[in-house]
Amino acid sequence: MNRRNDTRSVNVGRVVVGGGAPVSVQTMCNLDPHDAVAIAAQANSAAALGCGIFRITVPDVEAAGTLGEVKKLTAVPIVADIHFDYRCALAAIECGTDALRLNPGNIGSRDRVQAVARAAKERGVPIRIGVNMGSLQKDLAERMFAGRLSHAEALCESALGHLKLLEDEGFRDVVISAKASNVPDTLAVYRLLAERTDCPLHLGVTEAGTLLPGTVRSSVALGILLSEGIGDTIRVSLTDRPEREVRAGMEILRSLGLRAPGPSITSCPTCGRTKVDLFKVASEVEEALEGLYARRVAKGAPARPFPRVAVMGCAVNGPGEAKGADIALCGGDGEFVLYVKGVPSGKVSEAEATRRIVEYVVSL
Repeated sequence: MNRRNDTRSVNVGRVVVGGGAPVSVQTMCNLDPHDAVAIAAQANSAAALGCGIFRITVPDVEAAGTLGEVKKLTAVPIVADIHFDYRCALAAIECGTDALRLNPGNIGSRDRVQAVARAAKERGVPIRIGVNMGSLQKDLAERMFAGRLSHAEALCESALGHLKLLEDEGFRDVVISAKASNVPDTLAVYRLLAERTDCPLHLGVTEAGTLLPGTVRSSVALGILLSEGIGDTIRVSLTDRPEREVRAGMEILRSLGLRAPGPSITSCPTCGRTKVDLFKVASEVEEALEGLYARRVAKGAPARPFPRVAVMGCAVNGPGEAKGADIALCGGDGEFVLYVKGVPSGKVSEAEATRRIVEYVVSL
């Protein structure tokens, strides 16, 4: 890992972004923005897996009120996602949002940008400038399509132009994202921004795709940038549940040593000998242990090695892997043999398998 770039620090609720703070993982709500109970439940579910910042779209003033209700039901910092109507930004600030995400160029005239910047400054609410290829200003888009600007240069120029709008108002609590939908442009634009501003950078590949291709594209782009010391907070944008985005983001950080290692599960790819639903059980075990780990971290529990867990499909490699694990499941005919410290400890059904693993981990 290279030394991380020096950036100014911005406080998003209890989470510090930039200034050498740990890289945080974000996701975004995909529910009705007027359903406070459902949104809070999703925010809490994402937080249990390691999400540090949760974004909610605010398409109207009523949704800003919902955001205020969500704040009462979750401790995770909330970002209000604003487009077009500056009054939604003002309402979100009044309702207690921890940050705004907006594109200053699409909320109207300069006096409206000024109104939002002044209200945000008064309440200590930071702003993330978010630009992407689908919302470039007309002049930049024309220059780009005419070949006078690269995609990366157009995105960078757009973001820095919006930054100037806010800094002209004396507003400096700014995070920048400038997302492309492919890896090369993503790398290029963030490298440009890292050279030209000390604002914290929110990394992501916009519209990355469904679970597998989206995770791969995001992992490649974010992994390269983070390894170069670029980036202060990340989102893996997937056509999937927010929890999946968080899991992917956490694994990217762990793989680079930017997060302490969490649960590590050995599991086999299965074959024709497998007579249990290993995909289901391995996923359940992994999700349950990730949640347990995140709750420990959130409570400030002292770091300690996580137990080695194996979930294997049959007797070919299962017993061998079980002997090297603290606790393991070895698939049989519709059930598992449970191993503890390499020693068989009875049989468990598929329905009971995950619970037994979690009980053992909690007991340590």
